[in-house]
Amino acid sequence: MESGGRGNACDYSHNVTFFYEYVGKDIGRDWRVRDCVVVVLGLTICLIMILSNIMVMAAILINRRFHFPIYFLLANMAAADLFAGLAYTNLVLNTGPWTIRLSKQQWFIRNALVDMSLTASVANLLAVAVERHQTIITMQLHSKMTNRRVVLLILCIWAVAIIMGLVPSMGWNCECQLSDCSIIAPLYSRRYMIFWASLNLLTFSVMVAVYARIYVYVRRKGKRMSQHTSHHLRHNETVVNLMKTISIILGVFVFCWTPGLMTLLLDGIMGKDSHALTYEKYCLILAECNSLVNPIIYSFRDEEMRRTFKCILCCLCRRSSDHQGEQSPIEFNTLHPEVGYHRKIKGQLFQQKQSCDSWHPISLPPSQLY
Repeated sequence: MESGGRGNACDYSHNVTFFYEYVGKDIGRDWRVRDCVVVVLGLTICLIMILSNIMVMAAILINRRFHFPIYFLLANMAAADLFAGLAYTNLVLNTGPWTIRLSKQQWFIRNALVDMSLTASVANLLAVAVERHQTIITMQLHSKMTNRRVVLLILCIWAVAIIMGLVPSMGWNCECQLSDCSIIAPLYSRRYMIFWASLNLLTFSVMVAVYARIYVYVRRKGKRMSQHTSHHLRHNETVVNLMKTISIILGVFVFCWTPGLMTLLLDGIMGKDSHALTYEKYCLILAECNSLVNPIIYSFRDEEMRRTFKCILCCLCRRSSDHQGEQSPIEFNTLHPEVGYHRKIKGQLFQQKQSCDSWHPISLPPSQLY
């Protein structure tokens, strides 16, 4: 602990354990029941997160009704949640007594992955807010943004996420100023924690203000359109329904992440006096659950998305049963095995195609898409 007295001395020989002991954060060397529960529960949640968000991305990819800028951004949101699932998996597998074996570079990578996932989600929600503002002000369902611009926007989102995640490992840490070390993330600078938490909270405020303005505008516009034809009313209802779905996603995101960001902010400002370690685990679990609930929101709010989910699961089940049928010896005990087998496969393929193609674009009114 003598090195702690050299406040601004750069000593890169310290390992991860040194920083944890310096700030007083417990780093258990033996497995406790709580550690085992955290690992098992965390991995279970991460697995569900990964599979459910893959389902969302697959649904948007295969259903042509979702091939619009807003849904591409929601698919990127699912990609960020998928990435969060992978980041949390890596975090869970390198936490508790496993933390001791990490090098500083591995520790920075572990935390950078979580930071990248949050930054990607926040930047994506901000892009969705801007896109919705531009389209709904003109009472359109979808923007006229080209696919090329959407791809460039998504690339910019991930570029910002990667840069923000790598900032601490590139120099903004406390290796040269031990008195500035964070309690929650012992190798991070408290000044960086203040900057990062404040930036995200400010972005939350901007998004809430944008959606509040959109809500007020849509409500006023809806009253003026109440005298118009049923077609205009259906269109307005469709716009409002999609807006409500996105607003719920934003609301849940802010609810899940605000406690954690406030904890980081207090840690940066007050240090040990913030008692941030008392709430750290709960805030992390709440933030982790955010990436799990978005697919559930899509399922309950969007009928077309729900139908697509059912179709995907149905097709997977059918393919699984077809594969088992191919391995079954019963199929080859008939008098004409080849004829019977081909008839069965042909019938199943027809049913499968009929089921999976039932939601392809047809001439339905826009209001039936949600």
